[in-house]
Amino acid sequence: QVQVIESGGGLVQSGGSLRLSCLVSGRTFSALGMGWFRQAPGKDREVVAAISWSGGSTNYADSVKGRFTISRDDAKSTVYLQMNSLKPEDTAVYYCAGRELGLSKYDYWGQGTQVTVSS
Repeated sequence: QVQVIESGGGLVQSGGSLRLSCLVSGRTFSALGMGWFRQAPGKDREVVAAISWSGGSTNYADSVKGRFTISRDDAKSTVYLQMNSLKPEDTAVYYCAGRELGLSKYDYWGQGTQVTVSS
């Protein structure tokens, strides 16, 4: 059974930083593409950042480009989201998800971690 566990959320002031971590078990992590998503109250879930199985390709939502960085450590089966220059509009529940190599659908999801940015 695949487990996806996020950590690192919390309350931070505008302009501050947080680093989210996501530990995956039950699958060969190096064969998974990984993504970070977020959902704010009353809004649809949106993709924030994604990284390929090799780590050689990353993509970001326009709203976070230049501020957020996704990375992975296959030895630790962990994907990270470094969030800098946080804004109140970044407040949301952040989810980590994994997808099998060659597939576009994310099948493995974590329970989410709350990020709150105060103004």
